[in-house]
Amino acid sequence: MAFITPSSATARYDVIVVGSGAAGGQAAYTLTMEGARVLMLEAGRNYDPSSETPMFQTNDAAPLRGMGTPDKPFGFYDATVDGGWAVPGEPYTNASTEEGRQFKWWRARMLGGRTNHWGRISLRNGPYDFKPRSRDGLGFDWPIAYGDVAPYYDKVEMLIGVFGSNSGLENTPDSPEGCLLPPPRARIGELLARQRGRKLGIPVIPIRRAVLTRPLDHRSIPARFHPGNEKAQRILAEDMQNRAACFWATECGRGCSIRANYQATTVHLPPALATGNLDILANAMAREVTLDPAGRAAGVVYVDKKTGLEHHASARAVVLAAGACETVRLLLNSKSSRFPDGLANSSGLVGRYIMDTVGADWGGQVPLLESLPPHNEDGAGGGHVYVPWWLYGEQKAGKLGFARGYHVEFGTGKGMPGGDPPYLPDPGGRTSYGARLKEDARRYYGSFVSFTGRGEMIPNADSFCEIDPGVVDRWGIPVLRFHWKWSEHEIRQAAHMQRTFADWIEAMGGKSSGAPDADGRKAIAPGGSIIHEVGGTIMGGSPSGSVTNPWSQAWDVGNLVIADGGVFASNADKNPTLTIMALAWRAADRLLEEMRKGNI
Repeated sequence: MAFITPSSATARYDVIVVGSGAAGGQAAYTLTMEGARVLMLEAGRNYDPSSETPMFQTNDAAPLRGMGTPDKPFGFYDATVDGGWAVPGEPYTNASTEEGRQFKWWRARMLGGRTNHWGRISLRNGPYDFKPRSRDGLGFDWPIAYGDVAPYYDKVEMLIGVFGSNSGLENTPDSPEGCLLPPPRARIGELLARQRGRKLGIPVIPIRRAVLTRPLDHRSIPARFHPGNEKAQRILAEDMQNRAACFWATECGRGCSIRANYQATTVHLPPALATGNLDILANAMAREVTLDPAGRAAGVVYVDKKTGLEHHASARAVVLAAGACETVRLLLNSKSSRFPDGLANSSGLVGRYIMDTVGADWGGQVPLLESLPPHNEDGAGGGHVYVPWWLYGEQKAGKLGFARGYHVEFGTGKGMPGGDPPYLPDPGGRTSYGARLKEDARRYYGSFVSFTGRGEMIPNADSFCEIDPGVVDRWGIPVLRFHWKWSEHEIRQAAHMQRTFADWIEAMGGKSSGAPDADGRKAIAPGGSIIHEVGGTIMGGSPSGSVTNPWSQAWDVGNLVIADGGVFASNADKNPTLTIMALAWRAADRLLEEMRKGNI
């Protein structure tokens, strides 16, 4: 079993997994390693980072010096192929033309999904993040607590390889011994930001990212994950040894041919395929989940994108891991006499309460970082440090004017030059030319800093998606229409971000690039632009108030599991990918247990 065509698919599988990213990859790994026969449906093409990653190519050798284009928004070398905010032949719509009411939907149409592109920031949700309503009366509590997910955070960190440290800070959970790899050293600009941040009461600590800084422990981890399963232990041990530690060759967003960073295509799928239990169908666009006469999920209708023909795959259970909004689309298009408003939608909440991360940026130039001697500042692709939310006390005392918080990411150092003209200070409108331009470039290169805030959005009734009644994609499948609105909490939070960053740049002896926006509506990034959308099939404690139960099973259809970020009842300031994987592993374990008992 491996990569197949519709004609070579098995008549019936144990599980169909729709999607191959963080959720689909994790679900497929967990299921196949324990013996389940799985068919994975991926809407995009096959992709192999080991042969397709431009590890050592520089921007000067790329078209437009590596700059972004509409079909490659993150630059020529970015790992994403056939994806982005605009996918040819696959439109979506927005219900409002009002400024600030649009949602931008980013999709990856390739094996591994967004895990090929993402920033690898791997933060655990804390205890507060699972019970936010209990703290401030807003949004929803999860029906599970941090303790329910913590063992799966442990396993995911050890499997994918996450570097970082334990800080003991509030609502920033530590990991048990043996979970984390050593973090890389901070860069000069990051060290300066840490020093000056102390004066502002801002804690700067090593960030957690899914990049190997040393080889994984292939001797003890496999036995911990798969006790009594010698085949799974052998497969995982061999696969872990095939992953090399990062040697700072290039940006992680390009992918990684040595498998040092986490991608589903380099971590989850190779061992799953090695079991012989996984079939993968690429270019298979899922259209509908079908039901048997008893109302259980029976399989998935999909379109072969190469031929345009429809096919049906059958299984004992179905796992939807296509991404929060794509899963909503699939459910709402799966109508029947039993579910006239869409599958698993008796609550009417499929598509409701979608959330993205709050984002705002700010930057400036710092003279202390000018004319630094050449030195190695490559590092592990992105930032080596970050700031977890630190103002819980002030927020609880009502001093901030908004609920929920944000973390801070950094941009410093001498990144690879691209197609932009040199970013130089221009006092008095003077422009450099010739020898002076070269002198200025050497002086100012590396002296710019940027701060990025990533904050929590509170779910609201005005942010949801539904089926557009008049628009279909190139295969005739109805598309999504989005409704979007930030609340005053998110808008004030974005303004707070920019004020904080401007103060920080001043504390570093630098000068901001203008004045921060007092109006958070101008500071906040558009909905969807951070690419952290979650919700739409939220998890809860009752069928009337949620779509899935605490184990990610649809209340209405017991053998239908939603493994992606759609089940999030809230969207903490932490990047969602690690939590998606932890919940997918937990849901797959539960599904295996139910199958062994004969309940599915």
